[in-house]
Amino acid sequence: MANTWWELQIECVPDLEDSVYWRLDDFGCRGTAIEKKGNIRLIRAYLPEFQAHLLDLAALGLWLRQDALCVGLAAPVLQWQIIDEQDWSSSWKQHWQPQEIGDRFLINPAWLPVPHTDRLVIKLDPGVAFGTGSHATTQLCLEALEMRFSDNNFGFQPQSPQPKDVVIADIGCGSGILSIGAVLLGAKQVYAVDIDPLAIRSTKENIVLNGIPSERIIADEGSVEKVSQLISAPVDGIVCNILADVIVNLVPDLSAIAKPTTWAIFSGILVEQSKMVADALEQQGWIVATLWKRKEWCCLNVRRS
Repeated sequence: MANTWWELQIECVPDLEDSVYWRLDDFGCRGTAIEKKGNIRLIRAYLPEFQAHLLDLAALGLWLRQDALCVGLAAPVLQWQIIDEQDWSSSWKQHWQPQEIGDRFLINPAWLPVPHTDRLVIKLDPGVAFGTGSHATTQLCLEALEMRFSDNNFGFQPQSPQPKDVVIADIGCGSGILSIGAVLLGAKQVYAVDIDPLAIRSTKENIVLNGIPSERIIADEGSVEKVSQLISAPVDGIVCNILADVIVNLVPDLSAIAKPTTWAIFSGILVEQSKMVADALEQQGWIVATLWKRKEWCCLNVRRS
């Protein structure tokens, strides 16, 4: 763990919120938090000092400005400072509040009391892992899982297993938010993998935090090849919230852990990248059943052909 951290503060208009999150995640930022200030959003993001130099931060500012100009919006204002580890671990948490997602979920920060609710509560402390529920891609995936476990099932095959029998692979699990959400919805078991060991540590901590038996979510470092080593039979569902280019490269391996009735949810995809991802999926025998959009992001709900 780093002893000193960059704290980045970005002020932007609400319509740029998701693209700023994407840039920060791509830049390697860890915890993020957002504060609403009238018609302006103040986004705070953190990364270890050794991961970025001043020139890198200046380049990030140019990318943020370019993203805004491309869609005709006012450029964000980026500022930064060095803070110590104790300040980092508490600063971004101050502005993160419980958040309802879809019809069934409530994401509740681990350090806050759980409000009275009929929703499925995911208690979360993401630590340094991506996945607080605030990004559009995570929300789309949770909503897609919710619909997948509902009666209409996206129109997928009637011979698919019932929710209580479903085994899922969560590729790029981050904080474990999607794995935990799937289990709360009724999935029998989830294999959660991520190439970042800090993400796996965060996932395991959140599994305990939510009182989920360790055998329900098997978390391990790696990618699809790790899932293939862990499973005894092909999985019933796949969730993958990464980036479009990574998804395209993983499609052949994902097909190898699927059965004829397997469904999948892919996000982390910009709308203009959706055709590229859909083409790669179709080449490997998948069919895009629905495409959901939120601002510039989309989520593909697919099944085997």
